Amino acid sequence: MRNESSGFHFWRTVFYLIPAVSLYTIVLGTASLLSTVFDASGDFGHRCARAWARCILRTTGVRVQVSGIERLEPGRSYVFASNHQSIYDIPIIFASLPLQLRIIAKDSLGRIPFLGWHLRRTGHLLIDRKNPGAGIVKRMATLVSSARSLIVFPEGTRSIDGTVARFKGGSFLLAIDSHLPVVPVSVAGSRYVMKKGRLMVCPGEVRLTIHQPISTVTVGRQDARGFAEHVREVVRAGVDEPVSS
Repeated sequence: MRNESSGFHFWRTVFYLIPAVSLYTIVLGTASLLSTVFDASGDFGHRCARAWARCILRTTGVRVQVSGIERLEPGRSYVFASNHQSIYDIPIIFASLPLQLRIIAKDSLGRIPFLGWHLRRTGHLLIDRKNPGAGIVKRMATLVSSARSLIVFPEGTRSIDGTVARFKGGSFLLAIDSHLPVVPVSVAGSRYVMKKGRLMVCPGEVRLTIHQPISTVTVGRQDARGFAEHVREVVRAGVDEPVSS
């Protein structure tokens, strides 16, 4: 029965989900790109991104249970730091958080048709890790002044088995320099929707926990590693890690 179920979800992914997600990406990506002609802020583009995320989750059959929204203050900027279990984490977070969100990601993502073009045109921070450049600090200040928030995945890559890897201290330097509160976010269950390295998507239940924001006002750059470990421990508390870890 398990093999039959796996076969069904594989072919469902290939012949239904991939074409559907591609269509959503092209249509909403185009709408987002066109909107930047009259909306340089990227806010309308973000609404397109949220619609894209919701369409993907609904089509896939992913149900997200969100807790902790009440901990967020409307109109304030945050840096959300989340564990990373699946490629589905981005639509899960975008669909669940009622804020103007931007991601910090590697520059190469900007070359992906429609998705990457959307990221470049709507104010996301795409960083060349070999040469970050001083301009990133100025762009960060612009986002903060207009009440936009950032998402980072401090592990740097997706987890294979759900274990939360070490958080990189450098992921928090922008938050520390800008004195932005960091909000730990726990994503649990998304690895069962689509595992790393597997071309098969399954319906499922995902739990998203938004923890209490952590102030960075008294945190210096020299404290980044310790701060990252503290945030990681908060995130781990809401993640269904393997027992062996």
